[in-house]
Amino acid sequence: MIKKYYILTFFLSFFILKSVAQDKAKPSFKDGEAQIVGAFNTPDKWIRHDLFVETTFDTDGDGKLDRMHVSVTRPYQTETEGLKLPVIYVSSPYFAGVAPDVDGLFWDVNNELGELSEKPRVHPEVTRRGKRPIISNSHIKKWVPRGYIVVHSSSPGTGLSQGSPTVGDDNESLAPKTVVDWLCGRAKGYTEPYNKKEVKAYWSTGKVGMTGTSYNGTIPLAAATTGVEGLEVIIPIAPNTSYYHYYRSNGLVRSPGGYLGEDIDVLYDFIHSGGEEPIIPLKNTKLNDSKIPKKPISKRVYSNAKVRDTEMKNGMDRINGDYNDFWAGRDYLNDMAPMKAALLMSHGFNDWNVMPEHSYRIYKKAKEMGLHTNIYYHQNGHGGPPPLSMMNKWFTKYLHGVDNGIENQPDKAYIVRENDERNQPTPYNDYPNPDAQDVTLFLSSGAPNSGGLTAEQSQKKGQETLIDDYSIAGEELAKSETSKHRLLYVSPTLSKDLHISGVPKITVKLASSKPAANLSVWLVSLPWNEGKVKITDNIITRGWADPQNHKSLTESEPLIPGKFYDVTFELQPDDQIIKAGQQIGLIIFSSDKEYTLHPKPGTELTIDLDGTSLTLPIVGGLEALNLAIEE
Repeated sequence: MIKKYYILTFFLSFFILKSVAQDKAKPSFKDGEAQIVGAFNTPDKWIRHDLFVETTFDTDGDGKLDRMHVSVTRPYQTETEGLKLPVIYVSSPYFAGVAPDVDGLFWDVNNELGELSEKPRVHPEVTRRGKRPIISNSHIKKWVPRGYIVVHSSSPGTGLSQGSPTVGDDNESLAPKTVVDWLCGRAKGYTEPYNKKEVKAYWSTGKVGMTGTSYNGTIPLAAATTGVEGLEVIIPIAPNTSYYHYYRSNGLVRSPGGYLGEDIDVLYDFIHSGGEEPIIPLKNTKLNDSKIPKKPISKRVYSNAKVRDTEMKNGMDRINGDYNDFWAGRDYLNDMAPMKAALLMSHGFNDWNVMPEHSYRIYKKAKEMGLHTNIYYHQNGHGGPPPLSMMNKWFTKYLHGVDNGIENQPDKAYIVRENDERNQPTPYNDYPNPDAQDVTLFLSSGAPNSGGLTAEQSQKKGQETLIDDYSIAGEELAKSETSKHRLLYVSPTLSKDLHISGVPKITVKLASSKPAANLSVWLVSLPWNEGKVKITDNIITRGWADPQNHKSLTESEPLIPGKFYDVTFELQPDDQIIKAGQQIGLIIFSSDKEYTLHPKPGTELTIDLDGTSLTLPIVGGLEALNLAIEE
């Protein structure tokens, strides 16, 4: 009887344990996507804690390896049931606050080309915000219920992260790499900035994905370029992939849209929310620069002197705007060789802050390297993630290991067409559209009104001159029927829609009345639609260049007044359908009020029409253009 009792007890215990095991929470998938699981969708039970991950560098001068402040949000089952989950990781310099937008923060742009403004910048202090253990609440409501752990970190020199903000230098790549290493058990994390009590990521599967927008989208790419093991997939949204391309354009000092006068040192001041504690003792630092104080100072003061007032001041070159070693070290295209992570890029074609070339140049290189790469472009401005379903499939594939087939789909590009919803992109085999062909368009005279823009080339079309005046905005120049401050060339009115897809290129043969001049080019759709709210209505794409760099980006030379030079450069990538009834207009002018320096008005640019042409990538090529302009 006793024997039967024990046998019965054993089987009952077995089935109870089996039932409990079956009831344990686990990720759920449908149609290749992670689903919201009720057991994970319990915010009041989520475990939230923070720690400090030790890096391999010391950039704040205290003689100790910098530690990054990291926070974790995870389902409680990772503690009570031993559940391990993959990680979605977001890093940023903005989480702990930014500098106030005070007068004088930006560079004064009212100065002659080749001269540095004599008006000193103001350096406002950042007041750090935030309370441990939370760094940010972004992404947690979206991904934790779907079976992920969400990790945040403040980038070097921001928030409670140690080190110096260097805006694109190696430490901004190595910092997130070290966090990924910690998530995979290869680096050490501690409970406090200076103690030795370790924290281990025992709840991590060792599979990590990263995402974020703008600067927060740059950091995933920075981490991926290190080739760190465990970083399986990144989804950068409107990332800045080259600080040269952000603050310069073909040799020209050019501000990002909406931030006239911003430069890399301005961004440094904007994000420097860390480094308030003192450096003790200073003798542990290895400093030879006489400009760096030799007495106990805060880490913030040290970083200002070393990074902003020395490295950036000596390297950024607001006088010539040339591409140099300083900028090359902050160009992630140069660092991509070790990259292994799958890549889903996202950008807006009308993002005039972080312009669409930033994503395209990385997408193109990643394809050449054989990485699984897709690109999602929409027609709006800065920011804008891919549809949630698309992101979900990518994270599900590479972090949960679900075979949902996304890597086998023939389409690599997803373009949101004009007037479509952002979650309904049109798939294409690639970007640029594989059916796009370069068509060269030529100019015919018409100043001060408008000349022609056609595929027919004729000789001896002569020269036309414009007079620089920065006070007149590009929009006004585009709308004016007549102006001596710009040259305008327009196509015949389209009788059919015309699809442009790719990177337009222009060659301008010009002479300047002065040794230096701005050169700005807009491609627009006319007539200008007043009162429209869609950003795609009129501006197709834009570009800027310094004629002094007509030979090389790395070396400029003063122009000989009256001498003609060939200046060739690319405009920003685009994919747009120009509607029937519109005309394509090419505007050539000098200073762009919203983007370039503002030299005194009066510089004359003379354009040789015979030596000037526009190359436009048109779906269907010359045949499509001819059909579109038939009467």
